[in-house]
Amino acid sequence: MKRRNFVQLSSMGAGALLVPGALMGKQIPTEALLAPGMDKIVKKRMADVALNTAKSMGASYADARIGRYLNQYVFTREDKVQNVVNTESFGIGIRVIANGTWGFASTNSVTEDGIKKATEQAVAIAKANSKFQTEPVQLAPVAGKGEVSWKTPIEKDFKEVPISEKVDLLLNANAAALDNGANFVNSALFMVNEQKYFASTDGSYIDQDVHRIWPTFGVTAVDQAAGQFKTRDAMSAPMGMGYEYMDGLNSEKLKGAAGLTLYRKSYDMVEDATMAAKQAKEMLTAKSVEPGKYDLVLEPNHLGLTIHESVGHPTELDRVLGYEANYAGTSFATLDKWKSGDFKYGSDIVNIVADKTQTGSLGAVGYDDEGVECKKWDIIRDGILVNYQAIRDQVHIIDQNKSHGCCYAQSWNDVQFQRMPNISLEPGKEPYTVDEMIKNTEKGIYIAGRGSYSIDQQRYNFQFGGTVFYEIKDGEIVGMLNDLAYQSNTQEFWNSCAKICDENDYRLFGSFFDGKGQPPQVSAVSHGSSTTRFNGINVINTGRTV
Repeated sequence: MKRRNFVQLSSMGAGALLVPGALMGKQIPTEALLAPGMDKIVKKRMADVALNTAKSMGASYADARIGRYLNQYVFTREDKVQNVVNTESFGIGIRVIANGTWGFASTNSVTEDGIKKATEQAVAIAKANSKFQTEPVQLAPVAGKGEVSWKTPIEKDFKEVPISEKVDLLLNANAAALDNGANFVNSALFMVNEQKYFASTDGSYIDQDVHRIWPTFGVTAVDQAAGQFKTRDAMSAPMGMGYEYMDGLNSEKLKGAAGLTLYRKSYDMVEDATMAAKQAKEMLTAKSVEPGKYDLVLEPNHLGLTIHESVGHPTELDRVLGYEANYAGTSFATLDKWKSGDFKYGSDIVNIVADKTQTGSLGAVGYDDEGVECKKWDIIRDGILVNYQAIRDQVHIIDQNKSHGCCYAQSWNDVQFQRMPNISLEPGKEPYTVDEMIKNTEKGIYIAGRGSYSIDQQRYNFQFGGTVFYEIKDGEIVGMLNDLAYQSNTQEFWNSCAKICDENDYRLFGSFFDGKGQPPQVSAVSHGSSTTRFNGINVINTGRTV
């Protein structure tokens, strides 16, 4: 498969910022995905080689991550299979502190000699860099965990599902779209298994088996006479689940506004592709939006991207401090605002939490890549900014002594650093349905699915599109709209939050390839919410010409 094709296909409908070229590894036959990796006893022995070598060379701290990363991607278009890609990457990354300074090296030679050489290199790098270090690294303490393990609670391992079953599912979805008026359709399945072993001089030996899956498609309808086309992407969410996500259980379906069917922890791809084709055709004749102020009713698959960009990235402590600016800029949510204790990030009903333990989410693991047990904590409580996202060598900056447990590296050959955990808006506390929200909206627009987005370098002023738009008049959906995006700034937007549906409407959105850092790395992260209304938001017409 050519990289150009992978870039094109993997960007379908994504809120992604990067393509994970570094994760591809070496291509392997499908059956090799089931081959057992290195035995856990051997991993422990190999990790101890790194830790003991580092200590013998004067390192005050060391950790070792032995990783085996297995990926399977299946791509189709109309009635053809474009590619099936299986990859494996295996190696060890060693991080040390020597002379108060970080050093890192990695190798795919997971032997005693290979690990010793890599560890010696990591220590040498740390000592060389220490000449330029002005303040020694301060690590928040972590108690050793001993030998522990964690696994994504899956029911079906994607590696055990035949390729023919996956291909049939995608081609059936394509056929359903074509039968219902689509002119073009492409679809894909992304499946990932991270087998990670972490050991540190703190006394932890942590074995983890992490699974993620993302089914997606793009459906296009064409009006040849008018020379126009419209596209509707999948309403799926990337999930931290096994292949059971593809079962399409009726019990996990929800009724959205305008007849939409939406999905929680089980996805019906053929049903969604059928609906997508009909909606793409409907978009061709939908009226163009009249610019102005509207109350926006945002469903979770749409709102997740807004949460990601306007809350997730700006509350990363390294962005707040200006240490990190790649791909998403720094942050308006500066330390003085947090220290004030009364900075109104949102209205009183806005409660946003970080949670690395949420079942089914992309970011769920038992322990982060520093051996810290994961947890849930508040970012915004009753509308007030109360905390950031920080790891072991950052929390002292905000006068805290425990890491939040959100350190991650995309692979064994990348150094771990602070990455966004799952960031989610808590549902409303009182019973409230989507139908009631529509009924109580006089002049509004219902937006479902993610779309285009743009945000400034401090994560303050922004513009978001969507997948489908429906006009609300006097409490009823009256028709589809086109050419729509909304503009606001982060603080005004979240302070306009007027109503949130209850937990029965709560669902996850996700980004499979969220980018950060230089050299760039990707991570996977989910954002949960219920359907939420924001009053008086400025809507523009993106189809007009000047």
